[in-house]
Amino acid sequence: MPSALENSSLPDPRFADIARESSVALAQLLRSHPEQDRAHVRMDGADLVLPRQAIELLRNILNEMAQGNGVTILPVHAELTTQEAANLLNVSRPHLIKLLEAGELPFSKVGTHRRITLQDLMAYKAGRDAESEAAMQELVDQAQELDMGY
Repeated sequence: MPSALENSSLPDPRFADIARESSVALAQLLRSHPEQDRAHVRMDGADLVLPRQAIELLRNILNEMAQGNGVTILPVHAELTTQEAANLLNVSRPHLIKLLEAGELPFSKVGTHRRITLQDLMAYKAGRDAESEAAMQELVDQAQELDMGY
């Protein structure tokens, strides 16, 4: 059975403008009604009640579609294969396995196969991104201190 990551595709460019307009409209509604915890939606004669979190997620999805990006939704507790995790980190699978074996990223085993939860992967990625940002800021500070004109 193919995973959600393998089924992702780019949105049809013809719908980018619709997605952009809808994203802007949803963002304005969310800003103008910060106390609302649900939204009423009418579609084809059916009335739906959606939680605010779903509307915020929809706004984010539409924003990505407006930029021509494909979107994949996974539950936070989803377990990823090593290849899926490597793809999300934009690293090779052998490099990811080294990270797992070094204990830098928690994993479990299903038989002989390693699995990484999306939540753990995103926490690792956030830490890695924060370290990169700190290193970049240090370089900027040094360049300014040395009056390098950057």
